[in-house]
Amino acid sequence: MDILQTLSKLVNESGFAGFFAAGGWKNLIMIAVGCVLLYLGIAKKFEPLLLVGIAFGVLLTNIPGAGLYHMEMWDAFLDPSSPYYHSYGHILTQGGLLDILYIGVKAGVYPSLIFMGVGAMTDFGPLLSNPKSLLLGAAAQLGVFLAFFGALCLGFSGPQAASIGIIGGADGPTALYLTNLLAPELLGPIAIAAYSYMALIPMIQPPIMRLLTTEKERGVKMEQTRTVTKTEKIVFPIVVATFVILLIPSTAPLIGCLMFGNLLHETGVTERLSDTAQNALMNIVTLFLGISVGATTVADRFLSFQTISIVVLGLIAFSCSTIGGLLVGKLMYYLSGGKVNPLIGSAGVSAVPMAARVSQVEGQKANPSNFLLMHAMGPNVAGVIGSAIAAGFLLAVFR
Repeated sequence: MDILQTLSKLVNESGFAGFFAAGGWKNLIMIAVGCVLLYLGIAKKFEPLLLVGIAFGVLLTNIPGAGLYHMEMWDAFLDPSSPYYHSYGHILTQGGLLDILYIGVKAGVYPSLIFMGVGAMTDFGPLLSNPKSLLLGAAAQLGVFLAFFGALCLGFSGPQAASIGIIGGADGPTALYLTNLLAPELLGPIAIAAYSYMALIPMIQPPIMRLLTTEKERGVKMEQTRTVTKTEKIVFPIVVATFVILLIPSTAPLIGCLMFGNLLHETGVTERLSDTAQNALMNIVTLFLGISVGATTVADRFLSFQTISIVVLGLIAFSCSTIGGLLVGKLMYYLSGGKVNPLIGSAGVSAVPMAARVSQVEGQKANPSNFLLMHAMGPNVAGVIGSAIAAGFLLAVFR
């Protein structure tokens, strides 16, 4: 009898029993979603460095009984009436592994460190050699604000709408940073949407590019830009950090880390620090960021009409950002007398360097001797700055 009771207890307390409990079917669906994301990351190589981690986090958080992530603890963390309001100590002592890792997201540490690594890997030379690229980076934020108003029309609150809109910037760390501060309850679906659409850039952008441009426009060969001096590259991150943070102080964590990382890269005397930011630090933070963000996709919260709305609005935001960049690119084409290829406008979204590569591929299809990559990198890196500024503006408005 004791053996039977022991076996019965083991069966009832196993994770398998959780699938037969009320709502257990939702966990099965989320595990299937995690497997699909793993397939996209591994087999299709869609943003694998982050998507694989996020997908595995989805699996872990939805296994019944695993106890790695506790949504109720984070609800209490956000509830002003709770004794555990903003209590990291409670999370550290009572939370699971993924709860503890998620603190880095909640405190805004991971997105800022990712930006430091991005800055260390980024060459702002193409932007400095062609400052007009800033206009294309700004135009590619169109989808952020269109999706924001669309979300308001669907009944989302102002902070929630701002978090959904920032998906249009095609900047995963910025989306995580803003959502964590304004609408942490939406972090899971927004993270999945943001990184999925970044990974799908080679599928989403080309049809829009071909629809809005002619083959003649796509085939335009642009002139070689001027050579940027070392002094300009060193001064640029200092000036941008100072000016942008003075203008919108809420951008300080993202812009500050982005420009600090870039300064490490450009000085020529901090190679070891730049290398660490680009490689070791970036890889460690990416590991923790992916799996902890995936952990927020708890079945009861994720499977809802709200999530579907976010995914649809995210696609609209991303598409409209691409359209905004292309339209200003076309305007530059006409104003320059046909010297600017409008395809570089689509690279104004913040996905570096994938969006620039898509511009290059589409340009070479129209003209095999066309080389747009360096010209497209200008708007591309401008988009990184633009998305951070857009996030800072929304944060200043709604926080």
